[in-house]
Amino acid sequence: MMKRLFDFITSLIGLIILSPIFIILSLLVKICSEGSVFFIQERIGKNGKIFRMVKFRSMIVDQISNSTISVKDDIRITKIGVFLRKYKLDELPELWNVLMGDMSFVGPRPDVCGYADNLKGLDRKILELRPGITGVASLKYYNEEDILALQDNPLKFNDEEIYPDKVRLNLDYYYNNNLWIDIKIIFATIFKIRY
Repeated sequence: MMKRLFDFITSLIGLIILSPIFIILSLLVKICSEGSVFFIQERIGKNGKIFRMVKFRSMIVDQISNSTISVKDDIRITKIGVFLRKYKLDELPELWNVLMGDMSFVGPRPDVCGYADNLKGLDRKILELRPGITGVASLKYYNEEDILALQDNPLKFNDEEIYPDKVRLNLDYYYNNNLWIDIKIIFATIFKIRY
């Protein structure tokens, strides 16, 4: 209950304070490439419920690619998208998802449809958490696109190495989370320090 209250109040304040930045970034996204300002994608939320996650669009509108991962220097990423992704500004609209209760500030990153289906046994406990804008796994893999860019088969490396490790980290968070830990993770994310 305290976590949800913290999320609601903080996201509301964040949306109000950051509204000028939202306007500027929206204009830059619109000017730099054709398409909508926002990228909306179905993700798996708490208890496996599907919700629509909102981000600033950082890629060209691409109806052909079905890839669920991206790597550094991906040709689909727009010029403003490079900037947005580098500083994680593309994720600012997720404050709306936090306000609405679909997400939390801290928790496992919400999976695209298909990945959560592979969770087995105790690993499925992480679905009892609200997904987060940031989390322990997000901090460890803050440079995930760089890591994947070095692999011969990025998708395979993600599925066999990174994703299982993220599940392990998220399960540890499930058993050990509290509001103080959340605040430390938020500050570690903002100031890019080790948690």
